[in-house]
Amino acid sequence: MVSAGEIAAAYMLGLGCERGCDPEELFLLAENVLREANISPDDLAGICSIDARQSEPAIVQLAERWGLPLICFTAAALEEQTPRLANPSRRVFELTGSHGVAEAAALAAAGPEGALVIAKTKSAHATAALAVRKK
Repeated sequence: MVSAGEIAAAYMLGLGCERGCDPEELFLLAENVLREANISPDDLAGICSIDARQSEPAIVQLAERWGLPLICFTAAALEEQTPRLANPSRRVFELTGSHGVAEAAALAAAGPEGALVIAKTKSAHATAALAVRKK
């Protein structure tokens, strides 16, 4: 794993998913988010999630497919992002200990000056959000 401080590029893709999520479902969701933002995987600095998903096959495979580092945060670190979330979720908090995963991970990786570009977007079993690091 790489720490967020080691990443210099601008965009961070935050992902959350249910255990056993179909890798193709996650890939299509991620592609849709990038398309909506008018960027490509080459514009990403990393893929981010909660540490409970650091070995989730769908997330790991997407990072490998795009040649990106996977940056994972503890639930406590993600919870610190709650005031910045566009879509905090009590249900997600009950499951993970954080009011968000995709948005929170993207924002945590983008740093304190970072901002959401695409708020949480859902598929049947996954979520994605995009944040940009302000320089």
